[in-house]
Amino acid sequence: MELSPAQALAARARFAPGDDAFIDGDLRLSFAEADARATAFASHLTGRGVMRGDRVLVLMKNSEFLATSIYALSRLGAIPVVGNWRLTASELEYVLHDSGAVGILAGSDFGDTAAALSEAVPRARFLVTDGPSARFAEAVGFTDALDSAPAGHHAEAGRPGDDAIIMYTSGTTGRPKGAVFTNANLFWSAQSMSSTIGWEARQRFLLVAPVFHIGGLSPLICNVLRGTATIFQAEFHPARVWETVAAEQITNMMTVPVMLRALIAEARGRAVDPSSLVNVSCGGAMVPPDLIAEFTELAAPVQVVYGITEFAGAVSYWLPSMGAERMQTQGRAVFGASMRVVTEDGLPAQPGELGELQLFGPQQFDRYWGKPAATATSVTPDGWYRSGDVASLDEDGFVTVLDRVNDIIISGGENIYPAEVEAIVATHEAVADVAVVGQADERWGETPVAHIVLREDATLTPAELIEHCRQRLASYKLPSRVEFVAEIPKNTLGKVLRRQLRSVGSGQ
Repeated sequence: MELSPAQALAARARFAPGDDAFIDGDLRLSFAEADARATAFASHLTGRGVMRGDRVLVLMKNSEFLATSIYALSRLGAIPVVGNWRLTASELEYVLHDSGAVGILAGSDFGDTAAALSEAVPRARFLVTDGPSARFAEAVGFTDALDSAPAGHHAEAGRPGDDAIIMYTSGTTGRPKGAVFTNANLFWSAQSMSSTIGWEARQRFLLVAPVFHIGGLSPLICNVLRGTATIFQAEFHPARVWETVAAEQITNMMTVPVMLRALIAEARGRAVDPSSLVNVSCGGAMVPPDLIAEFTELAAPVQVVYGITEFAGAVSYWLPSMGAERMQTQGRAVFGASMRVVTEDGLPAQPGELGELQLFGPQQFDRYWGKPAATATSVTPDGWYRSGDVASLDEDGFVTVLDRVNDIIISGGENIYPAEVEAIVATHEAVADVAVVGQADERWGETPVAHIVLREDATLTPAELIEHCRQRLASYKLPSRVEFVAEIPKNTLGKVLRRQLRSVGSGQ
């Protein structure tokens, strides 16, 4: 039977109670201690009125407190809504409204934000805030319970088809959608990844990719299921990563290309010890072969991962054992998953032929929260998820992803949706029309460029436009450049010809 996250933690606590589970600075918890902590916190949340099926916004950086919150809510059968702490208050307020969350669990960095959100959305009670320390145990009133909670006792809540976690991901309309994962989805995601790349007990995983991304959440779930220690780092700092790799004998971590480049640059200027690293996964954007080669020579082999939120994590991996000649592909589908490419005519693509990549597997998300029409659009009648990516499959099952059907801009591993940025730019009174496209950037992979048609007799400077956006968008979504144009190129149906705009921006 597919286990819920809480059931997996309880089972791991029974099997390997003394093994390292969560390490966060000076706080070190075994699996038995982590399970007891989640059990006690679940009891506290019950006392605060959290019930089975309730949604609770979890707003915190990578930490033991974040993991404990997710596993405690799972034990109750409540549903964590993993919040992106980089979003503005108005963006988070939308998530609260849309999910119907009844409460907010916030890290100490976000106490003021959580209090303001709770005031704006009274239904969402501000439940608790503190960091991963003894003060946290005292604050929520279960210090004594930590000593008495039985290790690995049965987690009552958790049928395979129950909703387990909601993660918000924007779409082409610019309105965020909550992707709902069941216990079974998360279980099979962990199983498929660990059956593909050799995720082993007693390895030590540095969790530096933020958990509000599927590339951070899925390793956390997999680590508990497989018995791998999770070492938390709240934010990415290359010097701190190298220090932690050496101090904690890190074997694995998940990165994006901009992280790898920063780690290489840091290693050039100081002595580092990468000897414990077994391999490093890298995804979130195209991973150049020269970057793979450089990091492999410096520290450890790089395995390229192609992931999608709605697929609960990894879709495919390229591993060094697959051969350097396949390095520019995204590898083969993870264990237990299927891929197919469908042409614009709805026909199966031939090997090497371009079309839309579609996915099928038990880790596929259940639905978008409260959006049956969007769910129906994203899933084919025979149950395959429509990725929105233009790709090809070769005769050996290797996938090459070439472009995004929905024109997502990927900047430093963050997804930026042009329609969302365009909607904010269009609210400026001087703007008559706008289109946002990505431009290549050596550091970030891509950054957004806003092409703007001004209203007659209106004036606007790039700085004024960016400041207008800054009040309404997370910083990584801000246009890196503003171009004023006479008109936006469109086809006869009024659709923006983004490829033309990209060519103009690149000088081609």
